[in-house]
Amino acid sequence: MTAKANYTTADDVFDSWRDDIRTGKAPVLYPIADAGELAQIEIGPGLVTLFGGAPGAGKTAFTMQAVTDALRLTRGLRAVVCNVEMPVTVLLDRQLARLAGLPAETIRRRTLDASHGSRLDAGLDALESIADRLAFVRPPFTLENIAAAADAFDAGLMLLDYAQRIQPPGQHGDRRASVNALMDHLRQFAGAGLAVLVVAAVGRTKDARGRSSYDADGLNLASFRESSELEFGADDAFILAPDKTDAGLVTLKHLKARHGEQRDVLLRFDKARQAFSPEDSSAETERKPDGKLLSALRGLWGSTAAAVDDDEGGDDGTF
Repeated sequence: MTAKANYTTADDVFDSWRDDIRTGKAPVLYPIADAGELAQIEIGPGLVTLFGGAPGAGKTAFTMQAVTDALRLTRGLRAVVCNVEMPVTVLLDRQLARLAGLPAETIRRRTLDASHGSRLDAGLDALESIADRLAFVRPPFTLENIAAAADAFDAGLMLLDYAQRIQPPGQHGDRRASVNALMDHLRQFAGAGLAVLVVAAVGRTKDARGRSSYDADGLNLASFRESSELEFGADDAFILAPDKTDAGLVTLKHLKARHGEQRDVLLRFDKARQAFSPEDSSAETERKPDGKLLSALRGLWGSTAAAVDDDEGGDDGTF
């Protein structure tokens, strides 16, 4: 049986493509920040954006911030979130901490008082303004159930947290085959006009002494577990890489950019409030270099931290 030819000629699309060029019609994107480097991250219909990082790097915090701010900045956008580890109320707690500028622990323990009033009200108002456009998938965490929820909610943006724990349709021999099938389906979702954010686990690397660790310098595209299809299926791929000497400094390493230029983003992660903000890179360049003793101390601390972190635990201890 001869396969039916399936193709499109350049002439078939030329008129509409030329009109887009001449009229300056840009692709639709959902910004995740008002301005600055975070606003340059491309999330939008037809795009699959991959995020990874070691446990504690803040993958869930960053991607939930991205979804929340995309809803705040794009009127009418609707989003569905599938988080396989955290209940809805905890995810909301953490976004409230960020938007209100209050410690997440204070909100989690419900130890708020009158001094928190104005900031608490501002955070609650910000979340209430998007609450009817944000939905969370309930179990089972299968791709079929997630797709049904996204269709029913008319979502334009989907967040899956995280890829290795979500079951695609069909039977698959191992985890790699399952992730391959998942990404194949997510590409189809993007092709249907959905913006897709995917959080994925990364594997350990070997340090100079042969020890297993999550060395930020060694994290790359191959660090994603079951990496081949994750790499291929993503339009953009990022890894959150904490600085070895500054606990709050994180580089959002841009490892793949299918449609443009790779641009790393230097971020400050306020863990107490679960908030990411761009770091002033000029402050880094102006900082005096460490002396010999302080350099040695920082090096010793870095190697000690790597050894302590040898137990992987959950996907992301900080969320």
